[in-house]
Amino acid sequence: MVFFLGKDVTFGITTESDRGIGVTPAGHAASQIDVGTSPSGDLVIKAGPDQSFTELSQITAVDVNIGAMDEDIAYFGMRSQTKAEIKKETTVTITRKKENEQFDVLFNEARYGTQNGANAVWDGLEQPDKYHGYRLYIQIDASTGNDETITIPGCCIQSHSVTVNTDGTMDETLEFMSYITPTFATDADDTAIGTNL
Repeated sequence: MVFFLGKDVTFGITTESDRGIGVTPAGHAASQIDVGTSPSGDLVIKAGPDQSFTELSQITAVDVNIGAMDEDIAYFGMRSQTKAEIKKETTVTITRKKENEQFDVLFNEARYGTQNGANAVWDGLEQPDKYHGYRLYIQIDASTGNDETITIPGCCIQSHSVTVNTDGTMDETLEFMSYITPTFATDADDTAIGTNL
């Protein structure tokens, strides 16, 4: 587990497909989502993967968990078990000051990103392909002595929560999850899924 303060990193996001997504919260009325090659909205997530990603503002914390899912295999007549790795799992949780309903709209209407070649969002009822989900970029501030970017491809939004505080501002968290191994490099990784990931 790695925990970053929001002031120490730049957090960016793009879609995995050739369509971006624009979110315009409309209060209690119906919210607007615009999907296309150049969408419009209060929050515009660029089509990707692209090194000129959309930077999210008001981020206070970024929590990165990299782990593996194992399966226990028992053998007849033996006392010990084998632990076989099934898949890797990366979870990224971002926390920010709640200023509008952008994250609510993303979680409710566009959890799985946008479809490639179509102005529509994934509804989660189909088998994912290499254009499924979002790509996250965590750039560590160069002033800390470390010039590195963590790129996590193929992420889907797993959960969203809002913390209400009577004395201060509200915080909200958005949790992303991916089964693709992240990359660590000086620059953001804009290699498409399926070529070498």
